[in-house]
Amino acid sequence: MNRSHYYILLIALLGPLTLLGQRRPGLRTVDESVLTNSAARSLGNLRSGGSGKSMDSLERRDYSDDTIAISYRMPTTTLALKLDSSIRDFTSRFPIPADHIYLGNNGTPTRSLLYTPILQPGWDAGFHALDVYRWKLENVRFFNTTKPYTELNYMLGSQTEQMIEAFHTQNVKPNWNILFNYRLINSPGYFKNQKTNHNNYLITSWYQSPKKRYNNYFAFLANNLLAGENGGLLNDQDYLNDPIYKDRFNIPTQLGGDGSAITGFFTNTVTTGNKYKDIHFMMRQQYDLGKKDSLVTDSTIVPLFYPRLRFEHTLSYHLYNYRFTDGLADTGYYNTNYGQGFTDLIDTFTLGDKWSRLVNDFSIIQFPDANNLQQYVKLGAAMENLTGQFLSGKHQFYNFYAHGEYRNRTRNRKWDMALAGTLYINGLNGGDYQAQVSLKRFLPKNGASLELGFNNTNRSPSFIFDTRSSFYLESARDFQKENITLISASIYQPKWNLRLTGQYYLVSNMTYFNGYYQPQQESSLFNVLQVSIQKVFHLGKHWNWYSDIYIQQKTGDVELNLPVVFTRQRIALEGLFFTNLNLSTGLEFRYHTPYKPDAYSPVLGRFFYQDNLSVNNLPDIHAFMHFRIRSMKVYLRVENLNTATNKYGFGFYNNNVVAPGYINPGMVVRLGIFWNFVN
Repeated sequence: MNRSHYYILLIALLGPLTLLGQRRPGLRTVDESVLTNSAARSLGNLRSGGSGKSMDSLERRDYSDDTIAISYRMPTTTLALKLDSSIRDFTSRFPIPADHIYLGNNGTPTRSLLYTPILQPGWDAGFHALDVYRWKLENVRFFNTTKPYTELNYMLGSQTEQMIEAFHTQNVKPNWNILFNYRLINSPGYFKNQKTNHNNYLITSWYQSPKKRYNNYFAFLANNLLAGENGGLLNDQDYLNDPIYKDRFNIPTQLGGDGSAITGFFTNTVTTGNKYKDIHFMMRQQYDLGKKDSLVTDSTIVPLFYPRLRFEHTLSYHLYNYRFTDGLADTGYYNTNYGQGFTDLIDTFTLGDKWSRLVNDFSIIQFPDANNLQQYVKLGAAMENLTGQFLSGKHQFYNFYAHGEYRNRTRNRKWDMALAGTLYINGLNGGDYQAQVSLKRFLPKNGASLELGFNNTNRSPSFIFDTRSSFYLESARDFQKENITLISASIYQPKWNLRLTGQYYLVSNMTYFNGYYQPQQESSLFNVLQVSIQKVFHLGKHWNWYSDIYIQQKTGDVELNLPVVFTRQRIALEGLFFTNLNLSTGLEFRYHTPYKPDAYSPVLGRFFYQDNLSVNNLPDIHAFMHFRIRSMKVYLRVENLNTATNKYGFGFYNNNVVAPGYINPGMVVRLGIFWNFVN
């Protein structure tokens, strides 16, 4: 990096601090699919995928060239994927998806407004309220690049909310890539006792032998998530209508005491809250048997290799630590809401589960067509060893499961078919299984596509429903396996900038909580139908309207509340101006129909069913200006304009309710600067 880059970086970091140092929502949408030609995207429900040329084009490139060629692979696909440079959708950079609500500020628990059950068999600890801030091993990218590539990202918001990310990848040799990635999400909170501090770390290595027979993928990943819990605002309706509490930070909360606002950077002390830590090590080794070949140029001979049979071994080790701690415990709160029966004043209330997982997985992959690596048959088996430490002591478990997959993406790219299955033969989750089928048809002439999918998952309830968990606070009971069937269809027509999607869920034995700690299981069969429409309307030469509408309806007598309609609408002025200015600026609206939202249990870190409070919110209104100049992207947003009111004199006090005791903040300003460098 030359000296000018350091000057630019210094301006990028210090500029937002000057502008916003005072106090102070993804879901992929049709803009990315319509405007980036994703008709060649691989199966969405079954595997991560994308379009792009084969890796051979990159491997044959002259590494002394001044330009850069960069692509990556996911652990579950052989496709070479490209980086996304779009600026249209802020949620591609912001960790909270557009369809999620969150409990106050960046870093607090979230959940989707759309019905999204867990479709994963086997072991699951059961803590998912902070999942959007976790980096996951299955989403790790393994890069190949002709030049060192760096991204430096910084976002600052009101109340000194901040997000910092550093990313660097380079090929130390043409056949060996390394990567480092770090992210910090930090927010003192708009309300009392909601400080958050999340740290994510990732190191990867991808080595391929010179003769291309051997591949070694290594990943180290860690998440350290720290979220303060306030239990919701105290008597929120009374305080919200009192002009003395125009500054919502002054409203008392259920938990955490009467702490003062801390607006300094890197605030990481939480007296009452959840601390989730997980660490992952993964090494995948592959050795191929097949046909050797070479490409002869004027000056060099480039070796090629076409695999026919691949042996794959994956060794992974995982550590998980889930802990709730209240250093200022109010015995009345825990007696009332959790039935703990405390009789004396206690200083600290703590619950925790710790896990370790060791997985040995061996697979054989056969490629029927040497010239088409997107057609293969994969068979494998894995042994999983689990150790859990709870208040009841240490327990050891195991799982033995088999898995298989058939994939065929035809060479003419007209058909894409995948079948996959996993069966837990024995162990803690014996009898769990998952079967998936996906079929996609492309029409190359107009880019249209039709995709059909089927998924049936039979899974054990998450371990938080097991009496051995420290977080199981109810009397003992048995739970049956959940069974979820998903049938889906999607039609994409680029000529009309239109995507139609339908999803039909058939669910039995759904497990859930209908109180702060009371686990339940729905014995009756019920179904949920979701239909979505995503379309881009071109209103003029530079004006676009992005319309996303989701309709969902349940049938059956089940304790599940969903908004019937959720919509996201964006109207933007877009285009290339002044040679280098790529601009997208306009207004964004998000709205859901009235419904009874789930409440939140801070000790369990879970949302739970409630049937008392119904919310009828105004649409969320955000103004935005996103632009890119060469390698710099800037996101400037003014959010929650809908909270403006003259109730106590003009201000932003008309907060939307997201859950009982929890509201959205008033106006929020966010400024993000994202740089990338080719060194």
